[in-house]
Amino acid sequence: MHKIHKNVDAIDRALYIRNASTLVLSDFHLGYEEMLTSKGTLIPHFQLKDTIEHLEKIFEKIKKPLKQIIINGDLKHEFGKITSQEWRDILKLLDYLSMHAKEIIIVKGNHDTIVEPIARKRGIEIVKSMRIGGIMIEHGDKVSAEAKDKQIKTIIIGHEHPAIGLRSGRRLETFKCFLKGSWKSKTLIVQPSFNPLIEGTDITRERLLSPYLKSISNFNVYIVGKEILDFGKVKDLV
Repeated sequence: MHKIHKNVDAIDRALYIRNASTLVLSDFHLGYEEMLTSKGTLIPHFQLKDTIEHLEKIFEKIKKPLKQIIINGDLKHEFGKITSQEWRDILKLLDYLSMHAKEIIIVKGNHDTIVEPIARKRGIEIVKSMRIGGIMIEHGDKVSAEAKDKQIKTIIIGHEHPAIGLRSGRRLETFKCFLKGSWKSKTLIVQPSFNPLIEGTDITRERLLSPYLKSISNFNVYIVGKEILDFGKVKDLV
């Protein structure tokens, strides 16, 4: 675990809110393999297996049952339908997560236009955002009115899939990362995608997606590797 904020630890690709015994996961994009196959890119199906392997490591580090697991948007990938792989893999993932927490909550993301039928199968609540004390969790594809509430001190978002490219000679390697900075005097934490098939958006080279992120030069970067590594501010890595 790596503490990145008061009561908030980064563990692998997840955030753990210690005082609430809550794990926050974001951007699984299950069904991504099926989308690639439909476009002619044939790859072995390993997304769910890799996802569960990483979750196993996270649960081993926490070492106690969780009160809640919050899926912070984009549980599925396809916008306009539920594919056969999404049905299978999402139900398997939800069943697995339910063994580790008393409650699972889905914060609806922009890719989750049709996720309700799957959630109903397991009696799981879908919400626009989630508040835990002074922390608000929402996907991040839009800024909600609730985010401006003065009682909210910290906002956790996904959506952006932050990653950073590090160059060694001619070689450029991209790593998933967490970002921590501020938005309207509140602490803003951006967590990486859990999807193992893509590292994400290189924040030093590509256009930012979330309206929460206008300028990130003063944001701190925490790279996800075997451990969480504090790499300092974005402006020092450009």
